Amino acid sequence: MLVVTNELAGRTEAEAVNEVTAELGGESAVEVITCRQDSDLESLLDRRAGRTVVVVGGDGSLHTLLRHLWRRGEAADCTVGLVPLGTGNDFARGVGIPLDHREAARLVRTGQPRPVDLIVDDTDGVTVNAVHVGAGAEAAMLARPWKRRLRTAAFPLGAIAAGFSVDGWRLRIEVDGKLVTSGKRKVLMAGLSNAPSIAGGSAQLGPGADPTDGQIEITVSLATGRLARLGYSLALLRGRHPERSDVINLSGTTATISGSPFHVNADGELNGPVRRREWRVVPGAWRCVLPDVAG
Repeated sequence: MLVVTNELAGRTEAEAVNEVTAELGGESAVEVITCRQDSDLESLLDRRAGRTVVVVGGDGSLHTLLRHLWRRGEAADCTVGLVPLGTGNDFARGVGIPLDHREAARLVRTGQPRPVDLIVDDTDGVTVNAVHVGAGAEAAMLARPWKRRLRTAAFPLGAIAAGFSVDGWRLRIEVDGKLVTSGKRKVLMAGLSNAPSIAGGSAQLGPGADPTDGQIEITVSLATGRLARLGYSLALLRGRHPERSDVINLSGTTATISGSPFHVNADGELNGPVRRREWRVVPGAWRCVLPDVAG
């Protein structure tokens, strides 16, 4: 196996990697690589020779690996294991991978890989967990200064701050070629979920999302009034937002968003502003060692 870590921040993380290595079979069975930049990961993938790649890190690390595998055309041929050691660990939460690093390593060693879907956009960018635009992306940007100190508590603060500071975007949204919103009414946010959890489990953007079902769960919030924005933010944190009359919740295989400039948050990576973006789900695009029953 190849174990991929980021540049370690301290003794606690180093000890965790040592414990993961031991659980996976020890140094004779495992090669540990610390990636400090993209080129390190490229070199690792050049010599993986069919070995399982184990990500010891968070959603960003998993996203980076899948981005490289997808662009190399190797996503379907590489078995990926995940040992969550990040701040949010949302993909792990959503599919039932243990959050304890020793238990997660044991799952990698004893479990079986399963096909997992991937969301791919029109720039060939990938999303493993969830992508959102509008207030969700703004919330992530507002939460950034607090993330290191408050960890998973940073997103609720960012979400509430965004709820007060933005009043929506005029967006045309289509799902599977059918019009969902025309742009005449402002949209607070739109989210595409491959798995349910975001923000370290503090919110369930797509409560019914399943990364093995070949579908994207799409959530569109029209809660643009001041009190409605606050109410939506609080409902999102409880996973109750689909019950609101100003929320549209549906599933599909493609989605297109266009209109006034918007930022995009894909697995925590922020980019934009853009005026148009398209996404499609690629069923079973990669393989991950998962528990017997996801979720």
